[in-house]
Amino acid sequence: MSTNNTLVIDENTVIHPSKEFSAKARVSSMEQYESMHKQSIEDPDTFWANEASDLKWQKKWDKVLDWKAPYAEWFQGAKLNVCENAVDRHVEAGRGNKAAIIWEGEPGDKRTVTYQQLQHEVCRMANVLIAKGVKSEDRVLIYMPMVPEATIAMLACARLGAVHSIVFGGFSSESIKDRLEDSKAVAVITSDGSWRRAGVVPLKDNMDEALQNNDTVKSVIVLKRCENQINMTEGRDFWWHEETAKVTATHKPEGFSSEHPLFILYTSGSTGKPKGILHTSGGYMVGTYTTCKYIFDMKEDDVYWCTADVGWITGHSYITYGPLFAGVTQVMYEGGPNFPDWGRFWSIIEEYGVTIFYTAPTAIRAFIKAGDEFVDKYDLSSLRLLGTVGEPINPAAWEWYYNKIGGGRCPIVDTWWQTETGAAMISPLPGCTPIKPGTATRPFFGVDAAILDEDGKECEVDQPGRLVIRKPWPSMLRSVYGDKQRYEDTYWSDYDGIYTAGDGARKDKDGNIYIIGRLDDVLNVSGHRLGTAEIESALVAHNSVAEAAVVGKPHEIKGQAVVCFVTLKTGITETDELKVELRNHVGKVIGAIAKPDAIHFAPGLPKTRSGKIMRRLLKELVATGKVTGNITTLEDSTVIAAIQKSITG
Repeated sequence: MSTNNTLVIDENTVIHPSKEFSAKARVSSMEQYESMHKQSIEDPDTFWANEASDLKWQKKWDKVLDWKAPYAEWFQGAKLNVCENAVDRHVEAGRGNKAAIIWEGEPGDKRTVTYQQLQHEVCRMANVLIAKGVKSEDRVLIYMPMVPEATIAMLACARLGAVHSIVFGGFSSESIKDRLEDSKAVAVITSDGSWRRAGVVPLKDNMDEALQNNDTVKSVIVLKRCENQINMTEGRDFWWHEETAKVTATHKPEGFSSEHPLFILYTSGSTGKPKGILHTSGGYMVGTYTTCKYIFDMKEDDVYWCTADVGWITGHSYITYGPLFAGVTQVMYEGGPNFPDWGRFWSIIEEYGVTIFYTAPTAIRAFIKAGDEFVDKYDLSSLRLLGTVGEPINPAAWEWYYNKIGGGRCPIVDTWWQTETGAAMISPLPGCTPIKPGTATRPFFGVDAAILDEDGKECEVDQPGRLVIRKPWPSMLRSVYGDKQRYEDTYWSDYDGIYTAGDGARKDKDGNIYIIGRLDDVLNVSGHRLGTAEIESALVAHNSVAEAAVVGKPHEIKGQAVVCFVTLKTGITETDELKVELRNHVGKVIGAIAKPDAIHFAPGLPKTRSGKIMRRLLKELVATGKVTGNITTLEDSTVIAAIQKSITG
């Protein structure tokens, strides 16, 4: 790989797209971006109608947007089928033999699924679901490995108008149970297991545990992946391969309302109960398609790879939906990035000629730590565009990614967005945006982003404030499932008619937006959002724990580490064995991603006289080892010294 263009960056570095890239890009100049963005804000009906016309509508809309804050209806009156746009549209256009998914399993097994084959497999699974009594708007919970069948299951639900709710394969049975109960799912699609770092994750066993005492799930479809030993409950559990063999590979896609629910995806909140973010069909389709078209500059001959899991919003928008709407070929990989060694990702890029690579800063930092020798073995010259997602990327990691992986020639699109936004909201456009490492740069089309102070005034240059979106956008969440009040309170109550993202940000003199972290009690661990309240609830559920407080600590690989302060019940002895037990307990209740990095026993927690835990003091303690802030409001200031001692040993 060429490193002739090696770039050394400082705070004043600005990288402009190459003339070669800009000449072929859909947006090739800042003048074009400014003009398009201006139209998208001032005349959104015309802008979005034009973008939506690329897609297939069984009935055209009567009105582009109906907005009664905080509720939007996009493409009102339209009829469409999301799956038809992702699959059938391309087959009908003569691209049936084009590879849709190139898949590699962790053990090394490989498959290529064409758009024609994808259509057949999706129709079969849709017919299986119909045979099991699944109807439009029924909820189907999916708990799968990173295999093509995960995408097939999602698309089959979309084809029928059923609402899928995916649970990340790393989550525990307790997390599945919460989501089953909240969504009242009638069917489940899962697998016997999943490969991860040469071990088998027992997905079916976890599901069986979650389904104990469940009275809504009538059918469980099980994919045979790892051939690990599992139990099959007669009358409820059915093998994927046996059921799909009984049905035809044809199914006519029915048209649904543009506001028909497409999926529920649960995300951590600042209270213990996860929020079921509800996305609907037409606006989400247009939003994810348009971002693929402009941010990733997707072209007919691209081989695109997003390394996320379908269990997260990135896997929904930029594996299952957006790239398939765009009709590209994409790579899907099942396992860990370091199996059998840290060269696995680079070997995949070389083998399949990946042109667009989208991954997380967490992974990039881990690759840097592993060493350049794992990169140097492989030819990465097929790459033309790089992307990052999940959290801000620090300039040092950006520089390595740009030089070592991109060879100094590939633009990097540093995307900011959320489960709630559905699609990327702030990002460079690779053919035109001058990039400063560490900033997400400018708002995407239709995104009216601002940074406000607590009084609702726009912040000055470099003054930190709250990131907000002042106008509706097509891929926006429509509600919190079953809880409109929570939707209104969480996202729309800070400023009248304005969406609050929950992130702090600042804007530089050139209009570039820097994301500076969460404002609420939500941690960003390896790009995944974890509610501190969820982890605290899991700890307090252990019979040794009286009270717990959880904060994040900066971590060079994961972004944030999970640090827990625990007060034990009277008579319980503080031991290292108990710390291990508590750590594993959190992993069992929530999932391995939430396992604490550190647990500190404390005789008490820092509280105000009204009983509120002062987490900002704990954050300061774990970050710096001391507290410099005002502690006069504490009920008992001596607990700070005790906690400080437990941290320093």
